[in-house]
Amino acid sequence: MSSESKRACGAALARRSLLPLALTFLLVEFLDEVVDGVRGAAWPLVREDLRLSYTEVGAVLTVPALFGNLVEPWLFILADVWRRRALALAGGFAFALAALLVGLSQSFVALLAAYCLFSPASGAFVNLSQASLMDAEPARREQNMARWTLAGSLGNVVGPLVVAAVAGWRGPFVGLAVFSLVVLGLAWRAPFPTPAAHEGGARAGLAEGLREAGRALRRREVWRWLVLLEVGDLTADVFRGFLALYFADVVGAGEAGAALAVIVWTLVGLPGDFLLLPLLERVRGVKYLRVSMAVQAALFPVFLLAPGAAAKLALLGLLGLSNAGWYAILKARLYAVMPGRSGTALTLHNLSAFAGSLAPLALGAFAERYGLGSMMWLLAAGPPLLLVGLLTAPTDEGGEEEGGVR
Repeated sequence: MSSESKRACGAALARRSLLPLALTFLLVEFLDEVVDGVRGAAWPLVREDLRLSYTEVGAVLTVPALFGNLVEPWLFILADVWRRRALALAGGFAFALAALLVGLSQSFVALLAAYCLFSPASGAFVNLSQASLMDAEPARREQNMARWTLAGSLGNVVGPLVVAAVAGWRGPFVGLAVFSLVVLGLAWRAPFPTPAAHEGGARAGLAEGLREAGRALRRREVWRWLVLLEVGDLTADVFRGFLALYFADVVGAGEAGAALAVIVWTLVGLPGDFLLLPLLERVRGVKYLRVSMAVQAALFPVFLLAPGAAAKLALLGLLGLSNAGWYAILKARLYAVMPGRSGTALTLHNLSAFAGSLAPLALGAFAERYGLGSMMWLLAAGPPLLLVGLLTAPTDEGGEEEGGVR
């Protein structure tokens, strides 16, 4: 057997040995998105049962997220230099407890408190699982992020189906609390590598982690992927947030047409995520993104100019397919330029995403003044900007370390 064949055989054996670990982390993401899907689908039932006002619903959607944004950056930096496994497992226990408390909530205050616990718990359990998956197999970050995205997409589809099947909201949350404990039991046996663990304890480790985050912010390649992740969101989550309103108010498709547009956008993403996996085995992620973004840059104006709801729905399906893999590949590249500092990468992305979360507010204000149809043309700038940003990006992840769990 040649040396090249031996290396290939060794790599295949290493991947098989990492398969149970990868499946465990992917199951964590699946669980998180099932919870998210159940929460979204159950809101009408929750509002009626607890007699919530729209203001209270808005508070439950906003306050826990803000609380999580305050807590999570410290957890992620500490996870790079201290006991990542302990932080992740504690987050898993809090995740299960929060799901149970949501299901048992009898008032607005109880529901708000449960979600305030859930937000940082999800950050610790789910995001640190993602970071550990990236550290477990650095040479296959793009492929594993694609699997992560697929697992999340499946979970987001399953969540609403659970609510529809049970015809209630308390039962699904209690059941998810039990399922969370099962997933936590599997994660208990998994290694959570801490590449830059600091021997001086949590305080000294946190100080070193903060210094490393400061050094990372002075690197152009880190900023490249942070900015591209936020720009990519313009034609992903931001676009999805305005999609139903666009079909209802601009296209004139009514409530049914608006709901159908959201369903089309959601469902076409699944085959795109499936097809991305074998594609990344043959093509570098950046090369794929350049082609994908060129397609999006051409399709988006056609979608906006197309007459009638039927034509727009067909083009929407094509947009959804060509959008597959953007987040997965861009996030994998952010991890790649910060090897051994996946927690710090999470922190910086968390902070940039917080700044990016102001975009919908600014776009909504623009739409209020100039119209939603005009505002959608601002989103069309996303793919060309991404394409420009990728023209100077390296097609490989040169310099990253190879191998598995350390």
